[in-house]
Amino acid sequence: MFNEKVKLPPVWISLIPLVLLVVLIGCVVYVFGSNSLAGASQISLLIASAMSVGLGMFFKHITWADFEKSVADKIGGVSQAIIILLMIGALGGAWMVSGIVPTMIYYGLQILTPECFLAITCFVCAIVSVVTGSSWTTVATIGVALIGIGRALGISDGWIAGAIISGAYFGDKISPLSDTTVLASSTVGTPLFTHIRYMLYTTIPTFMIALAIYVTYGLCHDVSASTSVDSYLNAISSTFYISPVLLIVPIITGIMIAKKMPSIMVLFLATMIAVFVAIIAQPHLLSEISGCKDGGIISHFKGAMIIVYGSTGIDTGLSELNNLVSTRGMAGMMSTIWLILCAMVFGGAMTVTGMLESIMRLFLRFVKTTVSAVASTVCVGSFLNTICGDQYLSIILTSSMFKNVYEQEGYEARLLSRTVEDSVTVTSVLVPWNTCGMTQATVLGVSVLAFAPYAFFNLLSPLMSIIVAASGYKIYRNVLKK
Repeated sequence: MFNEKVKLPPVWISLIPLVLLVVLIGCVVYVFGSNSLAGASQISLLIASAMSVGLGMFFKHITWADFEKSVADKIGGVSQAIIILLMIGALGGAWMVSGIVPTMIYYGLQILTPECFLAITCFVCAIVSVVTGSSWTTVATIGVALIGIGRALGISDGWIAGAIISGAYFGDKISPLSDTTVLASSTVGTPLFTHIRYMLYTTIPTFMIALAIYVTYGLCHDVSASTSVDSYLNAISSTFYISPVLLIVPIITGIMIAKKMPSIMVLFLATMIAVFVAIIAQPHLLSEISGCKDGGIISHFKGAMIIVYGSTGIDTGLSELNNLVSTRGMAGMMSTIWLILCAMVFGGAMTVTGMLESIMRLFLRFVKTTVSAVASTVCVGSFLNTICGDQYLSIILTSSMFKNVYEQEGYEARLLSRTVEDSVTVTSVLVPWNTCGMTQATVLGVSVLAFAPYAFFNLLSPLMSIIVAASGYKIYRNVLKK
């Protein structure tokens, strides 16, 4: 995975771009706050990339052509993720204006209570994510609806998004339909279901602890809704056509996912079906969005296009609900895509200069025992999420780096594949400039820094991996140490 032709630079040189990035990001967050992803973070990544390339060229490690090729490879690797991100933007706009998400919120408000909301949110998202195999799809559909319900119940955005993320990444981690689960097991060479069964020893206890925290918070904290539930219900029903029939669209989407149709195809078809539903069920909203008063074919066509690609604002008579039902469509994803591209530039620069490998070899020196092997893998995997900005690349790099080490120490391959999932898959969403962190923050409208402290499953998974390794439970050596 690394550039084998490059002479590795010293560790102290390799750390310069990383330290620079951390300092710049810290300054950006301090100065810009919640707007840090609007452009300043992207510039920080490019400056750190320039430092990496400059050092590489100064010490004659690489040429400019090497850098261009590395960046092209990295960007090519996330091209599918970018398309999916655009389709999620389109799906969000179409599902909201068509009344699908408002319908889910409407009925959900009548069922859920503040005391049980967080635990049920985490559990439901876990079920949906296991079935779909996708945290992104889970967050973009049921997650968006749950954000609205939680806000109506007076629960803070950080807690709501943390519960959604915890449940979504539980399924993303253990579902046989999940691409990260398949990638982690196949890269290491562990049979898929062997990998999944072995992960249960760390995943189930972590999930139960997260659920217990959400239950405890719900029972011990009084939550007073900033706006009464009745006000939300009245505003939703007076603005949108609400009917259980609209829930057929999520059901159809779930069937397509169960059929293992490609993600892009599912998102596209789900968006198109929602647009058709919007024309039938919410023609008045399409006319309002289009700005055409005649309410004819032209207004419906224009409105349908806008909800897919552009921003929409619907006046429900309730300011808090207005913020919830506003959408940004594909255009709203452009800042996130911009950040992904800049993150890939940085990852490409650190890889081609050999700086990433130089830093990683520093970690490998500490692999002496089972605990040190697992802890080193956890640290490297989490670190790569920060450096590379992409969980798929981080999974591949971490697996590739430690595969020979685990073999030499006599550990089963399933220990490595489980540790990679415990560290890389779940922590990717906790990094603001990682593709996962950027996507979920954009979709939910809650910054990573706001929900990260409450995403307990994601925070505890790496620690649980180390704790189980320290206990020695179900950890065996299948060959003699060389």
